[in-house]
Amino acid sequence: MGAVDQATTGGHLARYDEALARDPMSAFGLVREWMRTDWRALFAELRERRPVFVTPAFTVVTRFADVVEVLSHEEVFTVRAFGPRLEAALDGPFMLSRDATPMNWREKGLMQVMLAPGDVAAVRELVGRVADEALDAAVARGRVEAVHELFRHVALEVCARYFGFPGPDPQTLSRWTRAVVTDGFANFQGDPEIQAASVAAGAEMTAHLRDRLAERRAALRAGQDPPDDVFARLVGTALPAATAVDDERIVANMAGLPLGFVESGPGAMVEAVEQLLLRPAVLAEAVEAAADPDPARFDAYVWEALRFNPFFKLLPRLCERDHVLAAGTPRRTVIPAGTFVLAAPASAMFDADVVTEPEEFRPDRPGHHRLFFGHGHHACLGVHPARAIVCEAVRRLLLRPGVRLLPPPEGEVVRSHGIFPDRFVLGLGQEGGER
Repeated sequence: MGAVDQATTGGHLARYDEALARDPMSAFGLVREWMRTDWRALFAELRERRPVFVTPAFTVVTRFADVVEVLSHEEVFTVRAFGPRLEAALDGPFMLSRDATPMNWREKGLMQVMLAPGDVAAVRELVGRVADEALDAAVARGRVEAVHELFRHVALEVCARYFGFPGPDPQTLSRWTRAVVTDGFANFQGDPEIQAASVAAGAEMTAHLRDRLAERRAALRAGQDPPDDVFARLVGTALPAATAVDDERIVANMAGLPLGFVESGPGAMVEAVEQLLLRPAVLAEAVEAAADPDPARFDAYVWEALRFNPFFKLLPRLCERDHVLAAGTPRRTVIPAGTFVLAAPASAMFDADVVTEPEEFRPDRPGHHRLFFGHGHHACLGVHPARAIVCEAVRRLLLRPGVRLLPPPEGEVVRSHGIFPDRFVLGLGQEGGER
């Protein structure tokens, strides 16, 4: 990210203002491109000169306090920006598609119980075993395609063995999640073909889950011992009538598990590994920490690396009524009702008013400065196992000798829709062993 050095030149805003006066659509295209390729420099300039960046199409909120405020006011800044697309795919409401409703509170609480913090050790062991198997198979080739051979493979095995949702097969489950998440979080221009693919994938996924749910209920009636997975917990949980969830709610929440993880989990793993490999001195420290019996020491390196390139840089919200942002401060700004707001955790985590020496790599940063799992009403409900999965997969890779970036273009991260990692080839072992 050499362009970060240009953060204070004012170049981005000057070019944007000039393009906006000449051709608003070209200005929009500039911002989209910068978000993908030069986001740290752009955000640094915005935090300094235009922290609430208003465009004809959207408003970007860049400072830490403002991002937290947006994400903390779910009745003002709602998920209606993407919620209807998720509901179209799942053919009904889902907790991530609603704000502050009884259904949202009830099912979020239920799923937090299902994804128990006490699962962390077992999930971490599962991830380590799956990752080592994949890496053992790759060593002889002297390289590993880290997205599908390792990280996405780990995520799909977590879906199968921990969530209890393997899909008809890993490839189909992977296809379903990519289609739905692409429409919900990468289809900003409302491409109807992407929307149709999402609805079709969601219909296939929920139909499959209904069949599996019926099978699980039949097995229980037959007296068979259920497997130890999240699906079994949901099916076997009896709640009082006033708080019970019916089968359609079980299906929706089971569908939500891979939707919330199969793209974001491997995405985070790829970004963290790339950032560590770009810093040889830090990498050496991280590899040393990976051998420590206390995983917290190594995990801190993963989260600090991810700060330099978070998977989700922007969280979309819709402003439902006029809101005074940063009220009572000189930065007081009115966000009008109907504004499409992009809260930028990626920018917030570099805000020098909150984050000390933000351009320095410091694993000792406090956890509340990290916004990878969101904030407020829609913060990740499976954060405890998710943290362990991401960090353990990265740890097992870095414990292998000779992990390194390969020269471009082979060693570059290839992304779908400019967001989702689809290919990332890394060297393993001695360089002479590659072929």
